Amino acid sequence: MIRVLAIDDEPLALKQLEMYIAKVPFLELVAACHSALEARQVLDACAVDAMFLDINMPDISGMDFVRTLRHPPLVVFTTAYSEFAVEGFRVNAVDYLLKPFGLAEFVAAAEKLRERLAARPAAADPAPVRVQPQEDALFFRTDYRTVRVKTADIRYVEGMSEYVKVWYDGAQTPLIVLVRLKVLEEKLPAERFMRVHRSYIINLARIREVSREGITLDDGTQIPIGDNYRQDFKDYLARTSLG
Repeated sequence: MIRVLAIDDEPLALKQLEMYIAKVPFLELVAACHSALEARQVLDACAVDAMFLDINMPDISGMDFVRTLRHPPLVVFTTAYSEFAVEGFRVNAVDYLLKPFGLAEFVAAAEKLRERLAARPAAADPAPVRVQPQEDALFFRTDYRTVRVKTADIRYVEGMSEYVKVWYDGAQTPLIVLVRLKVLEEKLPAERFMRVHRSYIINLARIREVSREGITLDDGTQIPIGDNYRQDFKDYLARTSLG
């Protein structure tokens, strides 16, 4: 699947992009954004392969927005003004759709995206999570950068379908990584981390309190205990409790 953003300040044009994306089997819509600022927030949080991007927007033009990105996704520009076409290709756009465009034109642009992505060498796309066992750390690929996090600093991990949020010491916001929770569970040290819910893995050293409501971590975060994981957690408590 090609993960894409749709960006257009005109509600009807944005809705059309959403509808067209839904009709192409190999496209997955990550978010529909009304401005470049909104799109930047999504790019900071999620992995995106390509953007369908309007050029003429009020806050910052699509052209200027692409130039602000250090590692921009592939771009298909959309606009009602044909004079932008040459400038669009100067920023290495994959294609250019002149409004109003139909589904056939959109599909053709999507096929160009697929061809461009298929031509990229596989080695250029490293795994989202890589282990550095000598230092007991993990490398997370997120937001076009790779972040090293000591496993001891990880407080808990929250799963969100295809993504995880990694909450760790020294960061106000979590890392958002395109990887399934099960994959990360297998990479974390089993003696120090436990899955206690279908959506949560916790650092056992961070438990402050356990009650009927669930687990309270040392930063006050409340974590629920799932029925399918309750017995394993009870067994852990029995092995480590006194009194």
